[in-house]
Amino acid sequence: MKKYLFGVDVGGTTVKLGLFNPEGEVLEKWEIVTRKEDAGNHIIPDIADSIKAKMADHAIATDEVIGVGIGVPGPVTSDGTVLLAANLGWGKRNISKELSDILKVNVMAGNDANVAALGEMWRGGGRGYKDMVAVTLGTGVGGGIIIGGKIVCGATGAGGEIGHIHLEDAETDTCGCGRKGCLEQYASATGVVRIANKKLAADSKASALRNEEVSAKAVWDAVKEGDELAIEVANVYGEYLGKGLAAVANVVNPEIFVIGGGVSRAGDILIEYMKPHFEKYVFPGAASCKFGLATLGNDAGIYGAAKLVLD
Repeated sequence: MKKYLFGVDVGGTTVKLGLFNPEGEVLEKWEIVTRKEDAGNHIIPDIADSIKAKMADHAIATDEVIGVGIGVPGPVTSDGTVLLAANLGWGKRNISKELSDILKVNVMAGNDANVAALGEMWRGGGRGYKDMVAVTLGTGVGGGIIIGGKIVCGATGAGGEIGHIHLEDAETDTCGCGRKGCLEQYASATGVVRIANKKLAADSKASALRNEEVSAKAVWDAVKEGDELAIEVANVYGEYLGKGLAAVANVVNPEIFVIGGGVSRAGDILIEYMKPHFEKYVFPGAASCKFGLATLGNDAGIYGAAKLVLD
C-alpha cells in the first residue's frame, strides 16, 4: 500500500499545501486563500476541504495517509495548541485536534519558522546535518533550532526567537515585540534600510543609494559594485548579524547555520560580511560551524510540516 503525507504552511494571505511521499518527494503543491474573517474560524475547515479534495483527485484512502503536518505563525505547544496567532485572528486553540477530528488522520503542528527549519534540514540547505539553526532574514528575523534532528520549541513554543536577542542598549526605536535593540531591528530587510538611511544622512559621500529608493536589494547590489558607502552599511549589518549568531552558537553549538528569507537572495556576499564578526564574538569551542544558504525558498514550510508527521 502506498503511503502519503500532507504538509501545510499557513500564512496571512495564503495557505500553501503539499502532497508528499514518505521519502520527501513533493507530488503536488497548491495554495488556497487564508480566510481570516470570523476570527479565523474558516481556516481549518478550508484546509480540511482542500486536503479531502486532493485525496479524491488522487484516489487516496484515509488509511493511506500517514498524517498531516501544519506550520502556523505563532507559538505552538507540543500537543498542537496555538497560544496566539494574531495575524490569523486566532487566540488559544488546539489546531491539531480540530483538523484531526475532521480528517480522521494524525495531525502534527508547529511554529512556521521552526517547521521551515525542519524542512531545510530534511530536503534543503541543511540536508545531511542533525544540529542546525535556520535563520530567516525577511521583514523580521526568524529562527528555527534543530538539535539531534528535532525541533527545539521550548516550554511555550517560543524557542528559536533569535530575532529578539538584545544587542543594542542605546536603541531608541521600538521593535515589533515591544522591546528595543533587538537583532531584528538591524538584520532584517527593514534593518538594512534603517542602517543605510542613517549612513546616507550622516555622510555626504557619493553613493548609488542616493539615486534610488533604498531597499535591502539595492544595498547589496551596490556592495557588489564596490560602492563605498554601501560597503560601510554591509559592515555594520554584518557586525550585528555576526554578533547575534555568535550568541546563538554559544548556546546551541550547531553544525551549520542555514540562512534564508528575502535578504539571503544577496547570496554568499552576505555571509562574507557577517562571518568575520561571528568569528570575533563566538566562543572558540563553537566556532567550527558552517554557513550555507537555504534552498527550498517558500516551500520550506510545507516540506517541514510534512516531516513533522514522520518524527
